[in-house]
Amino acid sequence: MFKRVPGTRDILPGEISWWLKIEEASRRIFSLYNYQEIRPPLIEDARLFNRSLGESAEIVQKQMFLVRNNEDIYALRPEGTASIVRAYLENNLDKTNSFVKLYYTGAMFRMERPQKGRLRQFHHLGSEVIGSYQPQVDAEVISLGNRILTEGGINGYKIKINTLGCRQDKKELSSNLNKSLKDKLGQLCKECQVRFERNILRVLDCKNESCREVVSSLNLSGSHICKECADHFKQVREALDSLKINYQVSPYLVRGLDYYTRTVFEFIHPNLGPQQDALGAGGRYDNLVKDLGGPEIGAVGFAFGMERLLIADSPQPTVNSNKLVYIITMGDAAKKQGVRFLDQLRRAGIAADTDYEGRTLKGAMRQANDLKAGFVLIIGDNELNKDAVTLKNMSSGEQKEVKSADIIEELKC
Repeated sequence: MFKRVPGTRDILPGEISWWLKIEEASRRIFSLYNYQEIRPPLIEDARLFNRSLGESAEIVQKQMFLVRNNEDIYALRPEGTASIVRAYLENNLDKTNSFVKLYYTGAMFRMERPQKGRLRQFHHLGSEVIGSYQPQVDAEVISLGNRILTEGGINGYKIKINTLGCRQDKKELSSNLNKSLKDKLGQLCKECQVRFERNILRVLDCKNESCREVVSSLNLSGSHICKECADHFKQVREALDSLKINYQVSPYLVRGLDYYTRTVFEFIHPNLGPQQDALGAGGRYDNLVKDLGGPEIGAVGFAFGMERLLIADSPQPTVNSNKLVYIITMGDAAKKQGVRFLDQLRRAGIAADTDYEGRTLKGAMRQANDLKAGFVLIIGDNELNKDAVTLKNMSSGEQKEVKSADIIEELKC
């Protein structure tokens, strides 16, 4: 028997109602904020991610699924932002409307060691705003993520924010960290010893206990942040305060992708555990559009991991809604009538199903109960003779005879 690939999961029928709830809530909210949907392909030129994420990024170094075709190397997308910016430029959106607000959903792929909240195929729900440096846009994106979580029924999360400053500020921070950590390399985990050489900012983000102790001893005063970036972050916080959004400023918060500058943020939840506690994250990437061949314009975005939202919400599996009408027929003539009723109900917009396994009346009633049907419609010889059906309300237990011609009106009441 074949089994699913490690690091992937089946989204079963009992979970689909939860996925739809989150997707429908987010689509409605995106519409309220005037965001438009975009659907880039799952596969991209691998050089796109090498350029946008940085050659030293762990995603590029270890985690990309690559497909080679002669001289061409493609990658299953590991994240959405680079694809959105590529689509923005390739389709000349910068020339028709330089300021755009976009959202997307879909599968992402990373060759990671499977663990709770970290899969090889996972799904992102995200947004990107391209064309503005305004700090109020940062606040809007954070408030948008906050509202999606709230209206999606997810509670108990926290919002952490920080500023990385501009590229020059990040270089200064990297230089300061190099000096501070050089004599403490032996106390860092093996992965952070590699990060020290390739991407030292990621040391700040390590969840290893020994690394966290080293990082907590550092004095990150924010002195490396220039005045312009400090003012930008101040205005972001003021906008969030005016929106009454609770947040924590975390000077150790960095993002693992090279394109982030200025504002970065995370939505974290205790249900995911201490090692992988982020429901989603995002930030500014003011240089990425230009780096990929476009104009010099600001941009900011975020993405939630759908599977991580599922862990945080812990929904109970459902089989069906109580709007379902389940038809039970007894005898060949009743089966023919049942087929006609199924069609009539569905055409009228009423969810309907029937027994296709030849169950007894008792067994079919048990199946209707398992499906959480709202009503059962019973057809036998007595009902056929009267041109009627027996209708049972599964919630109240009330049972009555209804003329066949009146059944749709009765169910719509």
